[in-house]
Amino acid sequence: MDTGSCTAVTVGECTDLWYVDTGMYDTSGYGAAYILGGTAPAIVETGIGTNHDRILEALEALEIAPEAVETIAVTHIHLDHAGGAGFLAEACPNADVAVHHVGAPHLVDPGRLVEGTKAAVGDQWQYYVEPKPVPEDRIVELEGGDELDLGSYTIRAHDAPGHAPHQLIFELPEMDALFTGDAAGIWIPPLERIRETSPPAQFSLEGCLDDLETIASIDPDVLLYTHFGPRDVRNSLESALEAYERTLTTWVNRVETCRGELEDDNAVVETLAADADPTLFEVWGEEKTRAETAMNVRGVLGYLDWKTST
Repeated sequence: MDTGSCTAVTVGECTDLWYVDTGMYDTSGYGAAYILGGTAPAIVETGIGTNHDRILEALEALEIAPEAVETIAVTHIHLDHAGGAGFLAEACPNADVAVHHVGAPHLVDPGRLVEGTKAAVGDQWQYYVEPKPVPEDRIVELEGGDELDLGSYTIRAHDAPGHAPHQLIFELPEMDALFTGDAAGIWIPPLERIRETSPPAQFSLEGCLDDLETIASIDPDVLLYTHFGPRDVRNSLESALEAYERTLTTWVNRVETCRGELEDDNAVVETLAADADPTLFEVWGEEKTRAETAMNVRGVLGYLDWKTST
């Protein structure tokens, strides 16, 4: 899939649904935004903001006027999911921005969000753009159990706080599909492999495993990953979730073991980033793969500190 491409989601019962490769971090096949058609079109996920114009170009190609978009929904406020919300809200003047109530204030005033992102992503900040604030009167605050009426379709929100306390996953019941945010890991279609995501500063292993139980209870046929793309799980949801549980648990144990062997946390980050999986270089490139690994190490180290202190 090429950067900027807009592709129809055709698996399972999905229809009127497309995903856009936003070219996040100058990397194809990493960051997706979704466009849902019907009588009240919606955008789900917005990327880091840098390439928000690719989402607008996709709307144009689909002959959906920006003025027709009624909802911009983000699974959580990490800027790789919500960084484009303010830009898209400006371009789509009739759209509300739907977000978890915990994260809503940080879209209105993103200063602390930017500060935290810079600390979490390190050198990857070069790929970001300062987010545009979302007007407070355009915000719709959500919590688990809330529903968004999109005319032809419904988005049902479920709390999924393991990755971050402001994360929701969005069920699309008419299509038996689920926008996973980061609750189901990172799906790498060319390798058919799931990878961990454990960024600072609020990652919780136990919380992430609970979120997998939430997904199992919803029992979708299709997982719609922000990272990256749709995945047909009609006959494999249980094994898919079990695979991510193993991946995430193994990853946390690996970081904990490495910390026990080395002198300081900087050495842990450097060692594990240097030992990043080389098979990912062909998909994401070496720079992104190592940067992603380093960020995930820092998140686990923070989680281990939190566990020790409680």
